[in-house]
Amino acid sequence: MIRIANGQGFWGDWLEAPVRLVDEGPIDFLVLDYLAEVTMSILQKQKQEDPALGYARDFPPLIGRLAARLRERNIKVVANAGGVNPVACARAVLAAAPGLKVAVVHGDDVFHRIDEFTGKGYEMRDMDTGEPIASIRPRILSANAYIGAFPLAEALDTGADVVIAGRSTDTALTLAPMVHRFGWRPDEYDKLAAGTIAGHIIECGAQCTGGNCQMDWQAIPDMANIGYPIIEAEADGSFTVTKHAKAGGRVHSDVVKEQLLYELGDPHRYMTPDCTADFTTIQLADTAPDRVRVTGIRGGARPPTLKLSISYTDGWKSIGTLVYSWPQALEKARAADRVVRQRLETLGLRFDEIHTEYFGYNACAGPAAPPNPDPPEIQLRIGVRGEDRRMVDRFTRELIPLVLNGPPGATGFGEGRPPVREIVAYWSALIPREEIETRVEVVA
Repeated sequence: MIRIANGQGFWGDWLEAPVRLVDEGPIDFLVLDYLAEVTMSILQKQKQEDPALGYARDFPPLIGRLAARLRERNIKVVANAGGVNPVACARAVLAAAPGLKVAVVHGDDVFHRIDEFTGKGYEMRDMDTGEPIASIRPRILSANAYIGAFPLAEALDTGADVVIAGRSTDTALTLAPMVHRFGWRPDEYDKLAAGTIAGHIIECGAQCTGGNCQMDWQAIPDMANIGYPIIEAEADGSFTVTKHAKAGGRVHSDVVKEQLLYELGDPHRYMTPDCTADFTTIQLADTAPDRVRVTGIRGGARPPTLKLSISYTDGWKSIGTLVYSWPQALEKARAADRVVRQRLETLGLRFDEIHTEYFGYNACAGPAAPPNPDPPEIQLRIGVRGEDRRMVDRFTRELIPLVLNGPPGATGFGEGRPPVREIVAYWSALIPREEIETRVEVVA
């Protein structure tokens, strides 16, 4: 049995979680999931501005903080913190923690191969709209293939203390230690599916130990010290979801079921680079407090294609807010919205979309929100998006004047004009898996 703990569910997650996982009980592998789809474009832009950047900068100082304990307890780290510059990330880790052996997985970044792919006849159509990639080619910021667990396991096979990847699948981070330690083969589909589902359960960190839990959330113990998840994995593919005993939170089959439904498409065919997993075969059992046993998982062959995560620029946006107080807070906010829209029209400003929300009334639940005809306060939130940055910038000058020349009682304007931000859109496509070749490099 090996213990695999996940200490980050996204870039920006709780900084103390990995430290507590290392300090509060035994683990063999610490996996850290930093990347979301849009994160890749942010990192690509950083790298374009500074070739030494393009990775999750929280990661090297964390490893520096943990290095002595990782060595002492022989804990291996697997992370996708490399973003679009895994070698730079590895060098930063070595600077923060000299003496560690660091291996990098290459091959996911295909930003500079887009024209090569189209030249071979791959249209790389968007998986949602069916449009060919030619429609966005000049605006592409990043392009990365989702790689699976076997390249990460190969990196662990080098004896590395820290394995750094770019755009691996979230589940691969957890599956890789199992492939490495148990020697699972590419055709052992049931075992690979089990490891994949284990990774799916813990990929969002504390979301499977009571964080963001809808079921009886008020009763989750000691959320301020919530424990992050640990998989106790066995060679036959069965595993237990748990946490350190002293940590807060709760591991229960109801909580695990919520996470199993996260980002789930066809439950019979959850596709990854390593296999397909059948979520309908999962058997859960609460075997003890904070222990959920998972068995019975079946899987199938891996798909012939790999998914590409592509980001591209799609215009500009700005979002501004004002707060209106009682009495007639909602009426005031609606009047302010009408004034802004009329002034934009008079100025001849055109946008792809203008969107207004009323927080405190129905912004989150929409028409399902309970009636609240006279709320004590309303936050008016108006956003625009469009291709012309100058028009979006002009919009930012139309909200704050309402403090003096609009409906009474406006506040919440201390930050002044809202900023203009570039919109980064997401494009997913498929590529034959043989086009993606990975390799492992030990960085010295």
